[in-house]
Amino acid sequence: MKEKIALTITTLLISLLASQVVFSDDDGRRGGAWHRTLDVAPVSNDQYRQECASCHMAYPPGLLPAASWTRLMGQLADHFGDNAELPADTAKALTDYLVANAADRSDYRRSLRVTRSVGNNAPLRITEIPYIKSKHHEIPARLIKTNAKVGSLSNCSACHRQAESGSFSEREINIPGHGRWED
Repeated sequence: MKEKIALTITTLLISLLASQVVFSDDDGRRGGAWHRTLDVAPVSNDQYRQECASCHMAYPPGLLPAASWTRLMGQLADHFGDNAELPADTAKALTDYLVANAADRSDYRRSLRVTRSVGNNAPLRITEIPYIKSKHHEIPARLIKTNAKVGSLSNCSACHRQAESGSFSEREINIPGHGRWED
């Protein structure tokens, strides 16, 4: 009788563990519950949002390592062909925020994957991150580059509707002119 109870309990435990693996995916859900560590931290600095989002999406700091943010903020006079210079005190405050919340200083799962994928490199573009590239490699160019509503992988919020809040869930992808994307 004790062996039957032990076998039943063992079977239940194995089933419970297996369900966690089955329901775990890369889009922020595990067993039906949201976990903070599965995406990236949302932007939490109003000054950063105000300064940077006036031209493009305020990218969550957890999408680049600290060295990348330091390089990027040090080159604002030529920010991808535009002059985005800021007053020195503003630039320092934003750099401090970005570095403190960078991918390599985060415990969010996607940030950890960004960090692992870049190694010791400090890419300036989020689209140069190997992890990001691997997540988008199956999407045809016609849905991105020749799609007037997207244009580039750097336009995250065109398809990732919750990108600015740090959520890049596959369930939330909606490519303009195409609809939901599913691999």
